[in-house]
Amino acid sequence: MGKKQSKLSLGAKLLLIAGMMLTFGLVGCGEEEFTLEDQEVEVDPWEDVNPGEISRFDGEAARQPDISWEPYKVDRKVRAVYFTEYTLSRGEEYFQSLIEKTNNSIINAWVINIKNDNANVVYNSEVPLVQEVGADMNIIRDIDHVMNELRENDIYTIGRIVAFKDRIAATAREDLAIKDVNGNVWRDNKGDAWLNPYNPEAWDYLVDIAKEAAMHGYKDIQFDYVRFPTDGRTTEIDYEGKDEEMEQSEAIAAFLEYARQELKPYGVLVSADIFGWALVETGGASVGHHLETIVPSTDVILPMIYPSHYGPGIFGFSKPDLHPYEMVYQSLEKAQERIAAMDHDGPKARMRPWLQDFTASYLGAGNWMTYGTEEVLTQIQATYDAGVEEWVLWNSGNNYTWEALVDAEVHDFTGGN
Repeated sequence: MGKKQSKLSLGAKLLLIAGMMLTFGLVGCGEEEFTLEDQEVEVDPWEDVNPGEISRFDGEAARQPDISWEPYKVDRKVRAVYFTEYTLSRGEEYFQSLIEKTNNSIINAWVINIKNDNANVVYNSEVPLVQEVGADMNIIRDIDHVMNELRENDIYTIGRIVAFKDRIAATAREDLAIKDVNGNVWRDNKGDAWLNPYNPEAWDYLVDIAKEAAMHGYKDIQFDYVRFPTDGRTTEIDYEGKDEEMEQSEAIAAFLEYARQELKPYGVLVSADIFGWALVETGGASVGHHLETIVPSTDVILPMIYPSHYGPGIFGFSKPDLHPYEMVYQSLEKAQERIAAMDHDGPKARMRPWLQDFTASYLGAGNWMTYGTEEVLTQIQATYDAGVEEWVLWNSGNNYTWEALVDAEVHDFTGGN
């Protein structure tokens, strides 16, 4: 062709970009090869794509190419542990040791805080409202290094966002907060303020944080505390702007559906933590966790089915913590039955339960037992026996029973998967 340059059509350019994304991965153009073996669905990659509609929270161009990531959504059967930002900031050597433990185990995913229980975004954030309210806290100093290391080790990344419990934004921006009948910011028994789940501007704050996380490479945005308050003087609450015809469970479902639609161009899954008893309770849950309402509105639900968190008498057991297999199996079995019976033709969220990797000695003598290798493996087995193929372990101090996870193989539980 000599010096003559050809002009590519828009369609050819888009196909060229697609090829580059498939070769170099979804985050930047590194040298390593990135595969999409966990791709969930095959779709027309350019159907309904409007590059002009994809922008960052502040209206500027997003870091990713101006096309939808949705066709390249990466998915997998998650086997995860949870890490706080403090655990990941203990130095490079410790960080690499966690990666090594993961690579030598059946774990294939990490849940990492994005917005923590104290309402801080844990790395430098460019979200204007995060900066305005002072929620920016640079604990993970190089989030892109963390994400690149995890991508290179094929560790699936799930970003945890503590949603409506928010002592920072709800204090600095009272118009976004749950109020009391006197017009003051309402607080729970721990002194925490809460964003108003009925307020669309509060939704946008959380979704903007999620969009930024997606641009850093998170594959799954997991909303925790995606509910109404459970303690404190809840009878004194005045939910300003509430639609009187909207139940609390409908408000939570509406937020999750809104988040899912807003995040769709970024190619991430949207997941939600819910109370374990929501799988058993068939009435309308006062905190907004109603199984049949929330299932159509998100991609994944994560019920917290820790045996220690159930009250006496559940499934006929007076001391639930002593029966890890039965608590997990019967919870998931009950949920499966309810979801199957739903009159809903569209997609339904799948389950990815939180399992217990901690000892609940606070329950009192005779009501608890030490949770170690056997108890962790028993819960995992119960999960697969109930027909659920994903799970996440919780330990608030991130001290996991690695000996259970290193020696096990997935087919040990599934008989061949």
